[in-house]
Order: sequence, then C-alpha cells, then structure tokens
Amino acid sequence: MENTRQQFAERLQQAMQHAGYAAKPAVLEREFNLRYLGKPMTLHGVRRWLKGETLPSEDKLLVLARWLKVDPRTLRFGEPGSHEVRERQLPYPDIPHREREVIEMFLELSPSRRQVISDVIMTFALAEQAQLGTAPVKSASEGSSSAEQDPTQL
Repeated sequence: MENTRQQFAERLQQAMQHAGYAAKPAVLEREFNLRYLGKPMTLHGVRRWLKGETLPSEDKLLVLARWLKVDPRTLRFGEPGSHEVRERQLPYPDIPHREREVIEMFLELSPSRRQVISDVIMTFALAEQAQLGTAPVKSASEGSSSAEQDPTQL
C-alpha cells in the first residue's frame, strides 16, 4: 500500500508541474481549495498527499484531476485514461496559466453569457483606447453591443 501512495504522490507532482505549477504544498493547498466546495484541505493534509503518506478521497481526486486536466484513473492508479481531459490548444501559448484558466471558463459559458462578458471587455477596451488616444477596436457585433456607449463615461 505504501508503494501505491508513493506512486500517486509522484503522479500528482508530475501533473502539477505539467500544468505549470510548482509541486509545493502551499501551491497545492491554495489551488485545490479554490476549486473544492467541501471543507478546505489544510497545508498538512496536502503535504501528506505530496509525500505519499495518504491518498485523497474520491471527491477530492476528481477535483485534482479536473484542475490538472488529467484522467482521474491515470492520476490515482497510473492507468492510461480513455477519456483524458486535454487543454484546448490556444492561439497564444505564452499567456500565463491564470489567464488560460479564465479563457477556458469563458469558453464553457453559454453563448448569451459569453456575449455579456464580450460586451464588458469591449467596453473596457474602448475606454482604455479613449484614454490612450488610440483608434477604437471594430467588432463584428458592434451594432448589437452595449460597448457602443461612450467609453469615456466609465
């Protein structure tokens, strides 16, 4: 059993590093607790996962797998997953991880909510351009966008 826990710890560390995170207890605690809806994990608890002393419960394993974009079975047992979660290939691979997560969440929204967020971004972009004195961005949905309001009024 100890070997199983140690192997899990190694897979968890590798998954964190592959996702762009340092495999450190403080990082794991922060990122896990941002995503887990249950009782937060302590620093000591996640350190035990990384050291191979304990294994997370099934609900916690699923949160880890979703966050790190790996199949839960692969993370837990090392088996190749048939439904591995893969990160979309983005046109800007050099953007920071946090912004990639925001883009991924945006893409999972319904079309109507994406339109609202797009309108907000356009409004802020137009306001920024107005302050800098640069030409405004033109968009295909400009006619139906709430971003047409005077951006200097923000």
